Amino acid sequence: MRIGIVTDSSSDLPPSVFAHADAICVPLDVRLGDSDPKELASLTGEEFWRRVAESDSLPTTAAPSPGDFVAAFTALHDQGCDATICITISSELSATHQSATIGARESGLDVAVIDSRTATMGQGLLVLEAMAARSTRNSPVDLLEHLLAERELISTFGTLENLESLRRGGRIGGAQAFVGTLLSIKPVIEVRDGRVEGESRQRTRARSLSYLAAKIREAGPLKRLAVVHAGADDVGDLISLIGNIPVDEPLTISIMGPVIGAHTGIGTIAIALERLHGDR
Repeated sequence: MRIGIVTDSSSDLPPSVFAHADAICVPLDVRLGDSDPKELASLTGEEFWRRVAESDSLPTTAAPSPGDFVAAFTALHDQGCDATICITISSELSATHQSATIGARESGLDVAVIDSRTATMGQGLLVLEAMAARSTRNSPVDLLEHLLAERELISTFGTLENLESLRRGGRIGGAQAFVGTLLSIKPVIEVRDGRVEGESRQRTRARSLSYLAAKIREAGPLKRLAVVHAGADDVGDLISLIGNIPVDEPLTISIMGPVIGAHTGIGTIAIALERLHGDR
């Protein structure tokens, strides 16, 4: 069977991933002050973060409509896909999962929607796994069961310049406990059980990057690893720290798009890892 893959732009996957047949990324709506949303959508990640640095406004986002997902599911069906797997940002962080679920029902097609329970490249790694595994799975049900198991092997961490963007956007979750020390720490957060949680307090940016590198080493054998950042000029420091860590697949490096970056803020650096086994 031909199985199509749909995700949303929270996944922060490079556009080249969707140049392959049978894969579509549905964009979330992004706004920045008085800028034209269509113009913003045309910017590269680097250009967007330069625009943010020059703006007095914080970016805001909105979930796609169910109709946007219907259009994606229908397009894949028209291309010859027998079924579609849709992988969304955590339902705890966005209404996108709800829109996709409604869209799947309204499409009348064979569509299964998976809540990734994470965001940014953690979600992206699950999409990459779906694309790689669909050729060897016997059915959409088989692929769905595989992805639900694989979801438990993915972790997502990030270090922020501060928590102000998370606080303003209402996505702060369990990281709320860090608010009282906004000025004195470099917070490390984790997307845990679908929500943003405080993971560690580090005194300096350098220590926060070393902490992320240590989390990768502690994770054990890795299948995939990704680094994603929101206009962070020190991302190379983290890449140098993890350069000798063995990973089955090549390291993925991408620019954090405005959907996640709108809530974490400029300068965010995140890692996503996919383990080779079930140890947590």
